[in-house]
Formats: sequence, C-alpha cells, structure tokens
Amino acid sequence: MQLLSKPYLKKIDVYIIKKFLGTFFLAIALIIGISIVFDISEHIDEFISRHAPLRAIVFDFYLNFIPYFANLFSSLFTFIAVIYFTSKMAYNSEIIAILASGVTYKRLMRPYMIGAGIIALMSWTLGNFVIPPANTVRIDFTNKYLKGEYNNQDRNIHRQLEPGLYIYMRNYNNKNDVGYKFSIEKFKDHKLVSKLISDYVKWDRDKKKWVIHNYYIRDLSGPTEKITSGAVIDTTLRMKPEDFGRQKNLEETMNYWELNHYIEDLKLRGVDNVVQYEIEKHKRTSGPFSTFILSIIGAALASRKIRGGMGLHLGIGLLLSFSYIMFLQVSTVFATKGGMDPFIAVWIPNLLYSIIAIFLYRWASK
Repeated sequence: MQLLSKPYLKKIDVYIIKKFLGTFFLAIALIIGISIVFDISEHIDEFISRHAPLRAIVFDFYLNFIPYFANLFSSLFTFIAVIYFTSKMAYNSEIIAILASGVTYKRLMRPYMIGAGIIALMSWTLGNFVIPPANTVRIDFTNKYLKGEYNNQDRNIHRQLEPGLYIYMRNYNNKNDVGYKFSIEKFKDHKLVSKLISDYVKWDRDKKKWVIHNYYIRDLSGPTEKITSGAVIDTTLRMKPEDFGRQKNLEETMNYWELNHYIEDLKLRGVDNVVQYEIEKHKRTSGPFSTFILSIIGAALASRKIRGGMGLHLGIGLLLSFSYIMFLQVSTVFATKGGMDPFIAVWIPNLLYSIIAIFLYRWASK
C-alpha cells in the first residue's frame, strides 16, 4: 500500500517529460519543414524534366523522406531540445526551486532518462523496422527520377558463392540481367575439382534461375578428366540480379532480420564490402543509445546559469553535437578504409562522450 501511495512519476517528472518531448518534436517539425522547402527548390527541375508524378513526389519521396531524415538526426534534435528547455528552466529559476525542495540532482535526471528512453526506443524501432521499407520506395524514386538509369560498370567480377565455389564474369549488364564470359570453379581440399566456362549467363525471370549458354565443363574429381559441353543448362546459384544492381544505400532498405542475414551471406561468399553493412547494423543501436549520453550532457550544461545565457548554452551544445557527428564519420572511415573493427568504430564516439557526460554530470551536481 505504501508503494502505491508513492507513484514513480510525480508532477515534476511529467512536467519535464512533456517539455522534453514537446520541444523535441517541435524541433524536428521545424527542421524537416525547412529541409523539404530547400529540397523542393533544389530538385524541382528534375521533377519537371523527368515528368515525375505529383502523387509519387508527395507519397513515394517526401512522405518517406520525413521519417528517414528525422531518425537520422534524432540524437542532434534530442540534444538541442534538452539544451533549449533546460536552459529556459534554469533562467526562470525552476531548476533552483526543484533542487531547493529537496530533490537531488540524480533524481532530477530521472525524467530526462525517461524522455531519452522513449526517443531511443522510437528511433531503434523506426531504424530497424519502419524506415527500411520506406527507404526502398524513396530510393527507387530517387534512382528513377533524380539519378537516372543505373549501368553496372564493374569489370572482372569475382565472387565466392559458398565455401569452395567461386564464380567469375568479365562484365554484367544489369538491364538485361546477363553476365558475359562466365565461369564457375569448384574446389575441394584446396584442389580444383570442376570448372565451367560459358559465353554468358542470363537470369530467367519466370523460372527464377540462371541459364548458362554455350557451356564447357571440365570434371577433375575422378581418376580421369571428363569433359561435357552443351548449348543451354539451368542452374541454381547463390546470387541474384540485385547483387549486381545499384549497391549504394542498399543497406538502408533492409530491416533488422534482413540486414543480419545479408551480412552472414556476404561473409560466407567472401564479398569485400561487408563492412558498410556492419557499420549500418551497429549504427542502428549506437545511435539510439547516444540519446541517453547527449541528454545527460545537455542537461548538465544547461541546468546552471552561466554568463552568456541560453545563446551560450545552445552554442556549446551545437559545438558538442556536431563534433560528435564529425567524430562518428571519421571513425567509420577508419573502419571502411583502415581495417578497424566496425563495432569499435561505431561505438568509440559513444565511449568518449560517455566520459564527457560523466564529467559534466559531476560538475553540474556539485
């Protein structure tokens, strides 16, 4: 009965959470509105020249652009929101009144953590399950009306489809789903046991299979070499035409389960660009987690009155938030170019700013 008489959330908690979330969503709405205006002015010529339908512009592009952009910068918006409303509370002497009433600084941080938790949960859910299918529609629109038709320019394509099975093609035409000068090599115990050479391989869209044309097979598995040739043969290979299409931003179109499965598949096949998918995977967790860190930093900075007022609070907050984003970009470059583990590269900024958050929290609580 005693526990029931003391609710977990008091009026002051609800008051701070409402200010936190209200300022956060207002900041997102303002920034997104401005961004859409600038984006329309930038792409209006492409929309007109390529005859993009108005319905597609509104529903396929901008309606899917809003959650993507909001989630991309949710940590920054969180930081700005915390700095703004906490600074106003501090200069209205509300923070002093709360602490003077017997509330400890640690207890004061509870509604901040609850608000950050709500935003982090929303961000994680959006990033892993809602935004990927929306990105599929948005990126398809971008490729069709803004970037133009894609042509695969890769040459001498090598892929491992599974352990001991390798394919090669001189080039791939993604318009016709045809790979030229195609070959398959099969190894067992590091020895070549079979090799297929063909003029070209084509994807049959009805059968959902690859069709090999004008093939020549050397079977070396037995005591004697066996040679087989023919005009056409169907085969099932662990690759799809999408693997040779436009790869940029592909990781953004996959939900949580698809991304994990695709990473495992890429590792099995020995594909080189697996790092960018692992970075995307870890960003979807580290980004929402950074909401807690930046909320602590923002609250610690803005809860004290300093000379310079809210403007100085916002200036310091923006400097820290942009330095966080820059540091994240630099660390991911080390992962893609320098061989750093993607998990470490993505989480290093959170580790460093956690130390800053602890220092500022202790400073503010004194």
